[in-house]
Amino acid sequence: MRHAGRPAPKLKMLDRSIDKAARAQIAEGESSALQGSRFATFDVLGVPVAAVQIPDVIRQVGCWIQACDAGHFITVTGMHGVMEAHHDAEFRQVLDAADLNVPDGMPLVWLARLRGHRLARRVYGPELMSAVCDDGVARGYRHFLYGGGPTIAEKLADVLCARFPGISIVGTYSPSFGPVSPDEDRAQIEIINKSQADVVWVGLSTSKQERWMFEHRDQLGASVLVGVGAAFDFHTGTKQQAPQWMREHGLEWLFRLLQEPRRLWRRYFIYGGQFAWLAGVEEFRRRLRK
Repeated sequence: MRHAGRPAPKLKMLDRSIDKAARAQIAEGESSALQGSRFATFDVLGVPVAAVQIPDVIRQVGCWIQACDAGHFITVTGMHGVMEAHHDAEFRQVLDAADLNVPDGMPLVWLARLRGHRLARRVYGPELMSAVCDDGVARGYRHFLYGGGPTIAEKLADVLCARFPGISIVGTYSPSFGPVSPDEDRAQIEIINKSQADVVWVGLSTSKQERWMFEHRDQLGASVLVGVGAAFDFHTGTKQQAPQWMREHGLEWLFRLLQEPRRLWRRYFIYGGQFAWLAGVEEFRRRLRK
């Protein structure tokens, strides 16, 4: 486990274009937020998605931390998460219980625009993580990194310390891929709580990370848990990100499919086709009701 104050080694800096874009949004103060956590939402196949941008999420995280209000969790939701919820009623209950399901994925942004929400961009998990970490340096936020493969959380701590001097990384933990015993689970909770983290970044996979946050939210003292999936791998360079133009135009799925065809073909061809059909029918019916 890593604690704040350990000097970070020199690392090759990653592409910072996503950080610049997020900071530009924050500086401009563009926000669709209402008061507190009462954001406008739109329904996608039964999943409530918050019509927010990264600056909105940053402000909401800050409100929870300043109020010492624990037990909140945020899911970074795209087509995959929506379809998992469509096929699994239990997982839909998990997303229903989330404080925010933010729209990661251009199909959700396009649907939001059809519903009258002025969303300029997706809430991309790696970008959200960078933006919250950047904003939290001056505010003294304490971050815990939970997830990733062996040594990935440690490497991510080094990357974040190099990128954001003064950041407080108070702990890391990479759980085993197999089932976790009750004793192991209690030990993990104790480690996180002893760190006194404000934000726990969870880098598992959909739907594992959402279920973990849902099951542990009331046992952890952190103000907010945020599931960012592959952000751990992207920030450490373990996996390659799609070029920004592909990410911004709904083509990231193609890049990732070419990188991992055996693992991802079912997600994008089967789930992707089902999503396009069901979301199209849902939108058609919604317009007929007007």
